[in-house]
Amino acid sequence: MSRKIRVIVVDDSALVRSLLAEIINRQRDMECIGTANDPLIAREMIREMNPDVITLDVEMPRMDGIDFLGRLMRLRPMPVVMISTLTERGAEVTMKALELGAVDFVAKPRVGLSSGLNELATQIVEKIRVAAVAQVRRAPVQSPTRSHSPATGSVDGAHAPTHTTTLLGRLSTEKLICIGASTGGTEAIREVLMQMPADSPAIVITQHMPPGFTTSFAARLNGLCQITVKEATNGERILPGHAYIAPGGKQFHIARSGANYVAVVDDGPPVNRHKPSVEVLFKSAAGVAGRNVFGIMLTGMGNDGAAAMREMKDAGSYNYVQDEASCIVFGMPREAIAHGAADEVLPLTQIAPALIAKLRGATDRLHHRI
Repeated sequence: MSRKIRVIVVDDSALVRSLLAEIINRQRDMECIGTANDPLIAREMIREMNPDVITLDVEMPRMDGIDFLGRLMRLRPMPVVMISTLTERGAEVTMKALELGAVDFVAKPRVGLSSGLNELATQIVEKIRVAAVAQVRRAPVQSPTRSHSPATGSVDGAHAPTHTTTLLGRLSTEKLICIGASTGGTEAIREVLMQMPADSPAIVITQHMPPGFTTSFAARLNGLCQITVKEATNGERILPGHAYIAPGGKQFHIARSGANYVAVVDDGPPVNRHKPSVEVLFKSAAGVAGRNVFGIMLTGMGNDGAAAMREMKDAGSYNYVQDEASCIVFGMPREAIAHGAADEVLPLTQIAPALIAKLRGATDRLHHRI
């Protein structure tokens, strides 16, 4: 029998520590080797016990979870699953934790803690299993947050990126960029979107995320990118220079209304156990946009979207898949490659430049025909 996944639980609530330890110890492939009620105690336990994964609360005495996570990922990067309260502040802090290098998070219920955590037991242990095999890296240095200029859509700030790429005209309205991601995807999506110019074709995104967190995710990206980033709203027109993120707990796909793409957000059933599901978005893109689609499959566990990405390719799309070395978890990209859906397999940092170069080439060819 293979070695069990060794977990340390860090939470200031004795009840939560007890519940999480019990949930973990019920699994045949993992064990809770210790619990700590604050990060300073946890730090010593990590040094002594060398766990495979830690679960980490956000709000704790002496040092909050975010400060501790930041120090941990600088000095001793290791897989961390955040335990976050489902509040507006909790969602914002969770986005920061993912930015700092946490592999994933679980939304802790605000009421009915005992029953709520036990209902989440399957999700908790699945995320611990994924974290145990994730490729964890030191947190990157982040650029300062920037704000959009309402008049021009440009970005203010000393370190705002400058793009000379021109994608204006018919091409920008015809083309559509579809992105799918799961574990590790929030930062991978940020890496791609921050490189896209303000006149990019419309971008539609499904990132596996529960209700209550995608609003903060979109707001964080909107402050960093030249394009406008928002949660998708049912019935809205999908516009160039915008990225639309599937709301957590809803299905998101695209439809046609005359010459326009429109967002469809509904309460459809889970697909591949996910809601939102990459499969749903990619399948709709194959049907309504065909050869005008660029597909991007980023880091994530499982196979959601792989079959539909092949449908996109068969309909004429051009697809980029993140390579194994740059993925936190290589599950979804591996499956997309296995389905024959990839046109190019690239490191994360090279996906946006390759896409922009291809769009520029298409724009040049279009202008030569006019």
